[in-house]
Amino acid sequence: MYPNTSREGIPIYFFIVTCEHGGNAIPAPYHDLFRDQQALLDSHRGYDAGALPMAQKLATAFDGALVTATVSRLLVDLNRSIGHPQLFSAMTRRLSPAMREEILAHYYRPYRERVETLVRQAVSEGKRVIHISSHSFTPELDGKVRRADIGLLYHPARDGEVKLCAHWRASLAALAPALRVRRNYPYAGKGDGLTAYLRLRFSASSYIGIELEVNQHIVQSDAAMWTTLGALLPDSLRAACAVAAA
Repeated sequence: MYPNTSREGIPIYFFIVTCEHGGNAIPAPYHDLFRDQQALLDSHRGYDAGALPMAQKLATAFDGALVTATVSRLLVDLNRSIGHPQLFSAMTRRLSPAMREEILAHYYRPYRERVETLVRQAVSEGKRVIHISSHSFTPELDGKVRRADIGLLYHPARDGEVKLCAHWRASLAALAPALRVRRNYPYAGKGDGLTAYLRLRFSASSYIGIELEVNQHIVQSDAAMWTTLGALLPDSLRAACAVAAA
């Protein structure tokens, strides 16, 4: 495990791992909205396959805080800001404002507030937060094949995020040269999301937010590599943190 302590002159780290799209559950009051939609719920649009177990492995390896959700992103997307056009799906967007607010009150706000509270508490104690938001991506989208195994998403203007992702990628290259690791791919790290929200509230010196993206081809079709990643990602991140803190 990576301790949340360090030698004199080096920041004390607090690790928090989150998973916004960990499952495809639809609470009972909303079952009718998703009648005959199980195939959609089971697809990449319903949840991020593998993201939850990877989040659990990372949190365990770093003795960090873990915040996860298993309600489907098709009910409400916990990785989108209030007002974002994709916050609600086609099934829930047509609900009345009162019903949408009820969903936010029961599922969205408690999750986001829990994460923000943990970050704020750690920062108030003088710790530097490393937040890993665990996700996965479909191998092909709109006919375009994604050419990566791992994506590391960060904001290019946040020096701590840039350096940690560079070290993490280098560590992965040393441990698994054949693994295709790309930065800010298949999405831009500065786009809307939970990490973007937290960057607005915490300085670059106190908060590092990285979205980890794993190709779902590995999760669903390459059992050997998926098992390997369960150890490889924590080990490589540990090595990257050690270099970044040196």
